[in-house]
Amino acid sequence: MAGHSTPHFQNDAGHAAIDIGVREFMCVGANPPQDHPHVYIDMGDDDQKVCPYCSTLYRYDPALKADETRQAGCLYIGKAA
Repeated sequence: MAGHSTPHFQNDAGHAAIDIGVREFMCVGANPPQDHPHVYIDMGDDDQKVCPYCSTLYRYDPALKADETRQAGCLYIGKAA
């Protein structure tokens, strides 16, 4: 689908859980250089999923937009090369 991008989330603060507004996303762990392999996570019909690398629990919240998180500041925006 043109114009569709997968949001990336990070957990520098070490939150146990992060609420997000999407069910398909990438977890990067912490910001580089402390990141882990960027892993694609698809919750399917579930409302939560744990990252297999950093054990962050991601919870789907339909009230949030794709680029919003509840723990603030967990959206990862990579720097252009």
